[in-house]
Formats: sequence, C-alpha cells, structure tokens
Amino acid sequence: MINILDYSLDKLEKLLVNEYGQKAYRAKQIYRWIYEKRTLDFDKMSDISKSFIDVLKKDFCLDIPSIFLKSVAKDGTIKILASLSDEEKVEAVIMRYRYGTAACISSQVGCNMNCAFCASGMLKKKRNLTAAEMVGQIILLNKILEEEGKGDRITHVVIMGTGEPFDNYENVVDFIHIINSPFGFAIGARHITVSTCGIIPKIYEFSKLGLQVNLAISLHAPNDEIRNRLMPVNKAYPIEDLIKACKDYVGATNRRLTFEYILIKDVNDQEIHATQLANLLHGLNCYVNLIPYNPIQEKPYERSDEVSIKNFLNYLNKRKITCTIRKEFGRDIDAACGQLRAKVK
Repeated sequence: MINILDYSLDKLEKLLVNEYGQKAYRAKQIYRWIYEKRTLDFDKMSDISKSFIDVLKKDFCLDIPSIFLKSVAKDGTIKILASLSDEEKVEAVIMRYRYGTAACISSQVGCNMNCAFCASGMLKKKRNLTAAEMVGQIILLNKILEEEGKGDRITHVVIMGTGEPFDNYENVVDFIHIINSPFGFAIGARHITVSTCGIIPKIYEFSKLGLQVNLAISLHAPNDEIRNRLMPVNKAYPIEDLIKACKDYVGATNRRLTFEYILIKDVNDQEIHATQLANLLHGLNCYVNLIPYNPIQEKPYERSDEVSIKNFLNYLNKRKITCTIRKEFGRDIDAACGQLRAKVK
C-alpha cells in the first residue's frame, strides 16, 4: 500500500491525474486535510467524493511512526525515539529558540559514514528513511506540541539527526518539497537546513535545484590528516575538492554556507588548527558553527575546555571568519544525535 505522505504536491498531482483520472486540485484538497487540518483519516476529508475516498482507502495509507520513548530535558528540549513500521527506531528532537521551534530529524536508520567521534556511527546503516517517515517525525513532534496546549508548532527543520541526508538524496529532496509547500507544512526554505559530511557529487546536484534552503557542511577538521582520522568520507572526498564544491554552491545559489566544527580536546582545537581553518575558509561566504563535543562512553575523545573554545572563537573572529558557539540542548537526555538510539537494543 502506498503511503500518501511520500508524495510532494507535484508528484501527487501527476499521480492522481495520470493514474486516477482526477483533477489536479484533488491533490491540494488532500494536502490541506493532512497538513493544515492535521487529519490522517481519509473518511474525514469531507469535500472529497465518497467514491474516491473508497479508492484512497484501498490504494493508500497515512501511516506515521509511533513514539517508542520520549524524554524531556530541563531546558525544555524534547527528544523522541520513534518506532517505524518495521520496528526500527529513529531519533527526532524539538529545540526551542527565541525565534521559533526547531525539529531535528533523522534521514536514515543508522549511518555508514562512520565518523570516529559520533554515536550515530556506532549504528550501521540498515536502510534509508522514506519521505513519509521523515514527514511522520514532523507530524509526531507537532502532536507533542499540540498536546502542550501552548499554540507552538514546528517552524524550523534541520536534517541533522541520524544518517547522512545526501546518502538518501531523492527522499530528502521530496521531504524538503513537502514541508516547504504552502499546502504542506509551509515551512520557509530559509528555515530548513540540510547537513552533509561532504558527499561532493550531491552538493553539485543540490546546487542546481534552485532551493533556498540552508546547507551545512560537517567539516570538523582543518586539514586532510585530521579529517581522514575523524571522518573516513574525507578519503573519498578530500578537503580541497570539498571546498571547491562549496565555492561552486555559493556561486550557484548566492546562499551563505555553514561549516559545523566539533571541538575535540587536543585533536582539532589548538591555535594552529584555527589558523589552518581560517586560511581554508578565507574569502568564502560562510560562517562557522563551533560545537563543544558531547563525550560518548564508547569513544576516546574529550570535550575541549572552555578556554580553548573561547580562544578558538576569538582567533576566527580576529581573522574575519564569522563564527558562533552552538547553543547546547538537552545534554541531560542524550539529545546529541545517536546517543539515545545507541542505548536501546
């Protein structure tokens, strides 16, 4: 049975017109019921004929994941472990900012990138998530917010949970179209961020889509020697080639890039590393998101001390590289990607 949540509006219109002989507006009606009126029951779609409702019920479903675990942090961060139809589990997080409420969602069950510092790397990739399973995470998080009764909803989405989004490219692009559609969740493109560890061919492909979403590059090292150690993907896509692709992306989209840089004690957090990073990014329209490392029991790495973090930040600022220290959410509930899932067998 086809999950109708898999379909972008354009694809749903084509399917209903070409395969079912319906008018194109039928897709907008269905979208409005699902995303605006928040119903997952075909029988409640009262402006659609009973005969076509019967067709929808026979050929389609509106299944979403269920909540397996839910944790609430002292700072208001909420993390869920969502159970999929095959009983695999993925993580999603609600983070509250002054400018809105953000969802961090997963794009794969497990991850094959095997980054040395990452909890997600301990969970080998089992499969890609469908667009419907990513949409389902947003629906679940919105339901949690609705139950709180504060009128909140997800206003920003970051695809930074478990998995490498560009290793699940087509489904992730469909997901972006669904949540960005004015008939879908109507989340503005500039409120959507995709994070990649640097799958270079997909960066070039993504730059041609004409989307105004944010692209974040998980860099985490200023040179190939360190990045090879931390991120095996660098052996296939070394830093020089990655930066070339990033410059092409900025030129094609006129969008500023984000570079994510986890600070790990005595590995990549010294002044020499800040110098190399500033030289690497000089002249590129970007900013750097410095991330204090969340230690993982099974990994040998430690968090940089506060002095090293501040020194790193100050040096980059002095070199005219715009950077910030990422606000941390939910440390008391294992809110870093993969941490909660790694504890559940």
